[in-house]
Amino acid sequence: MWIVAGLGNPGRRYSKTRHNVGFMIADAIADEFGIELKKRESCMVGAGSIEDNEVVLMKPLKFMNRSGFAVKDLMEQYHVPHERLIVIHDDIDMETGKLKIRRRGSSGGHKGIESILHSIGTGDFVRVKIGIGREEGIPVEDYVLSKFRRDEIPVIHETIRKASEAVVAIISDGVDKAMNSFN
Repeated sequence: MWIVAGLGNPGRRYSKTRHNVGFMIADAIADEFGIELKKRESCMVGAGSIEDNEVVLMKPLKFMNRSGFAVKDLMEQYHVPHERLIVIHDDIDMETGKLKIRRRGSSGGHKGIESILHSIGTGDFVRVKIGIGREEGIPVEDYVLSKFRRDEIPVIHETIRKASEAVVAIISDGVDKAMNSFN
């Protein structure tokens, strides 16, 4: 069994912001594989199958910097080891639309990843990082909560498609093969 966690902030206000690209990808995966996400106390969650593998798809409903609590609770509930956790999140240090798979690492300053590291006690989990770019002169806190520019929307739509494929590849073919194909 795998847990796939798309990170974002809850609420309509944040729904199409750069920081919510993880939610967007989780929704795309849910649609593609017919996984119905239902609201629980701390997350939207649904169970299903991807390439004959059991998967629990989730979107934490706490703000980004508190995502780890919901991830840890679900991992404990389903007895999923950290090596079977895939976290999808934005990365301000990568150009908009760039995708990168990492097997493990630090938070890189991302508050959602920091929360997960703190909650589960290890950085040994898979990340699917999505570049959202950076704009000079705009504070990071404001930039990540901004919407994509009109010219970026086709790029992000393509990246959401590729990221969904990357998650499927990780689950069905393994992390190394997926990294070779998508990085």
